[in-house]
Amino acid sequence: MEIIGKKAVVVGGASGMGRATAEALAKAGATVAILDRDGSDGKEIAAEIGGRYHPVDITDFTGVEQTLAAAVADLGGLHIAVNTAGGGVAKKTLGRSGPHDLETFRSVVDLNLVATFNLNRLQALRMSGNEPEDGERGVIVNTSSIAAFEGQIGQVAYSASKAGIAGMALVMARDLGPQGIRVLAIAPSLFATGATAAFTDEQVAPLVEDAAFPKRMGRPSEYAKLVLAIVDNPMLNGQCLRLDAGQRFAPK
Repeated sequence: MEIIGKKAVVVGGASGMGRATAEALAKAGATVAILDRDGSDGKEIAAEIGGRYHPVDITDFTGVEQTLAAAVADLGGLHIAVNTAGGGVAKKTLGRSGPHDLETFRSVVDLNLVATFNLNRLQALRMSGNEPEDGERGVIVNTSSIAAFEGQIGQVAYSASKAGIAGMALVMARDLGPQGIRVLAIAPSLFATGATAAFTDEQVAPLVEDAAFPKRMGRPSEYAKLVLAIVDNPMLNGQCLRLDAGQRFAPK
């Protein structure tokens, strides 16, 4: 799909990989709406790239539907959706204080998996009415993690939710193929984002020592480059692409 002239939504676009993606899409000629938490830098970043900003809580499932509808109406359509918002906690299945509580597990699954599916179903609806371009109406890119495949100790909730995102890609691509909508997921390793901003070089070194090359954290711009490649290449569909420098997480 040609990016120039297209309408894009980046959920989580106020920081990290989402911000880099919003900036890259805008530079490539798309009109971009940033959806992110109230109080984020979304408004300022949207102004910088000539886009729009809509505050959203992705775990407010009803509110998301209203916000996305407003964003798409503001853009005048939707062709590209990139979803990067999410998070996790560190807690073992059974720890010193007892078993992993269900409330925390459910909240992480809601934040990462259920919220992503909710966004996807609504984004697909908006894309389905587009005039097809070489048979294609839209592209959805979700964010998994290599923890989906090699989750570390204490990542049971996070890994389960990110594995769900990876697992949805093929099924959803098959569901939406008749509408000409592609679905992919990206599974990054450790990336330099706000969550890792306080890490020193000494702290980072052991976390990336298992990478083949380069032995460093990924850069948000590298995530954005992969998104642009996905949008551009119609044969990329129904899979989760690792973006990890050949790294495999150790148990801890």
